[in-house]
Amino acid sequence: MSKKTAVLFVCLGNICRSPMAETVFNKILAVRKLSDDFEVDSAGLIDYHEGEKADARMRNHARMRGYNITHISKPVNNVDFERFDYIVGMDDQNIRALTSRAVTEQQRQKICKMSDFCSLYKVNAVPDPYYGDDSGFIHVIDLLEDACEGFLQFIRN
Repeated sequence: MSKKTAVLFVCLGNICRSPMAETVFNKILAVRKLSDDFEVDSAGLIDYHEGEKADARMRNHARMRGYNITHISKPVNNVDFERFDYIVGMDDQNIRALTSRAVTEQQRQKICKMSDFCSLYKVNAVPDPYYGDDSGFIHVIDLLEDACEGFLQFIRN
């Protein structure tokens, strides 16, 4: 049996973007019957929301799009840099924080930015919708659906 490809999606608090990315990516894998080939998780750079469900607004918009976010927030830990093959940050601040926590060059090479995998949208980041209105959550889901498709294509190539 071959090793599963391990993917960790990361945002600031692990209550909006990264649990949504985890959910979208898992759904894409399920539809393509690839779930058994992957280990997918998400985490936050801070532990402020540790133990909480995803933001209610994100869960609501996810449900309207056919997704069910079940993730419970947790912070990134040092073991994650060894355990995961890909560590995917949502914006430049996430990438900088992850890069500063990585101990080795091999760990730094695992870090990539979600928006780099978008093909329908030309954006530099998946913006944090937390302080905005509903349109921000909808936009984030649009971006993540696009980026997760591109990310899977990147991994499979």
